[in-house]
Amino acid sequence: MSRLIEELKKLPGVGSKSAQRLAFHILRSDEADAQGLSDAIRDVKAKLHLCSICNNITDVDPCVYCSSATRNQRLVCVVEEPTNIASIEKTRNYSGVYHVLHGSLSPLHGVGPEHLRLSNLTRRIDSGEVDEVIVATNPTVEGEATAVYISRLIKRPGVKVTRIATGIPAGSDIEYADEVTMTKAIEGRREL
Repeated sequence: MSRLIEELKKLPGVGSKSAQRLAFHILRSDEADAQGLSDAIRDVKAKLHLCSICNNITDVDPCVYCSSATRNQRLVCVVEEPTNIASIEKTRNYSGVYHVLHGSLSPLHGVGPEHLRLSNLTRRIDSGEVDEVIVATNPTVEGEATAVYISRLIKRPGVKVTRIATGIPAGSDIEYADEVTMTKAIEGRREL
């Protein structure tokens, strides 16, 4: 039981108490449920890997975005995590491909450029197959630092580097916006 608790504590956001609760839940569950969890973990590790082009999680290489004939292969959207892709896809307004960094720069947490998956992005840029890179990192201190670093790293003649807009969310009231959000909204204003 203590081995299971220690393994569960390795999961992000799972502390000692949560790991203990999960371990006891697994102990109390029937054999089929415990086996199903075990099989699902093994399957993820055996069948899923990173796309060799964009680093998205996939079961085929290249992934469905990189191999699609209908997507604009010359437009690359850089995101921090694979889960960010779903948010962009929900809009149905983006038809390019992606590049997943698997993190953001965070010197306080010991995350430097060498920890991000950037080498295949620079190879794509250097190959001349990219016209525009949209940097869609989170509007946090780490995301902003990552955006600045990437823009400097990939700036090349003929390659446009853009940043997603930030500011007041649609459907929100200005009175509830903090000063950073309001500053970004004013900086990112556009002509009507």
